[in-house]
Amino acid sequence: MRIGMIDCDSKNSKKPFPNLPLMKLSAWHKKQGDEVEMYFPFSGEYDKVYCSKVFSFSEDYEHPIFAKEVVYGGSGYAIKMENGREVYNKSIDKPLPYEIEHIYPDYSLYGITDTAYGFMTRGCPRGCSFCHVQAMQGCKAHKVADLTEFWNGQKNIVLLDPNISACKEWKDVFQQLIDSKAYVDFSQGLDIRLMTDEKIEMLSHIKNRGVHFAWDRYEDKDIILPRLKHFKEITGWNRRNIIVYCLVGDRERKVTDTDIERIMIMRNIGVNPYVMIYDKESLPKSHELKKLQRWVNNRFIWETTPTFNDYLKGKE
Repeated sequence: MRIGMIDCDSKNSKKPFPNLPLMKLSAWHKKQGDEVEMYFPFSGEYDKVYCSKVFSFSEDYEHPIFAKEVVYGGSGYAIKMENGREVYNKSIDKPLPYEIEHIYPDYSLYGITDTAYGFMTRGCPRGCSFCHVQAMQGCKAHKVADLTEFWNGQKNIVLLDPNISACKEWKDVFQQLIDSKAYVDFSQGLDIRLMTDEKIEMLSHIKNRGVHFAWDRYEDKDIILPRLKHFKEITGWNRRNIIVYCLVGDRERKVTDTDIERIMIMRNIGVNPYVMIYDKESLPKSHELKKLQRWVNNRFIWETTPTFNDYLKGKE
């Protein structure tokens, strides 16, 4: 069979983030002796084309697809906006069969040679109102794979786990990462509320170029702030090593005083905030939330402009 792959999230990106299900599907089809490639519309008819997207805001493939069969999948198709909120419809999502879910990915689909991508754990107990992980993967973080399922000596590992430190097998997971001697990117962040001294000690032995935490709700201040300070004291890491995701716009579609307070607290304790806007695609380019994001996330502007008001005055 001739198989084509369409990655809706990355079709307009110069540096696409690889679609893990497509790489697994490619590996499985090649194992069956099929020919697999990224879909090209002017190369004749395909037997089957997989069209996948992770994000709901990614546009569908807008051109005709020349194939005997087209299969659509991914959380991007299962998440819809209802009354201003994203809602996940599990009945629409299509999980991969076990034998495909646990196959070694075909990194050659994206020309990747030095990085491995995958999940060692799934699920999260937090149940945040703006997040669909609990609905998609369950409310309990649990181990789903050993590292060797998707890693074979690459120098970089990108983990997609939503809350790896909430998993009861975290010690086994961390030890595998230590033993790999690869640089590990916890791409979805670590839960600072669960970072015990024992976890911090093991984390310090995992090669990394920095870690990500999150402070999304202002009311978590009394829990998160002391733990961030404690983490800094134990590790000796500074703003170059610690980035804290800061969600804005999920409750009010404007910059709030508590948004500014969270950001300034992080500046004062010596960690770098990174602003994430809820439903960013629905906002105009000139929206104040996007200005806040640019002030914080552009490191040159962040280092040279002390406050958001200073940044806005410079834009006048």
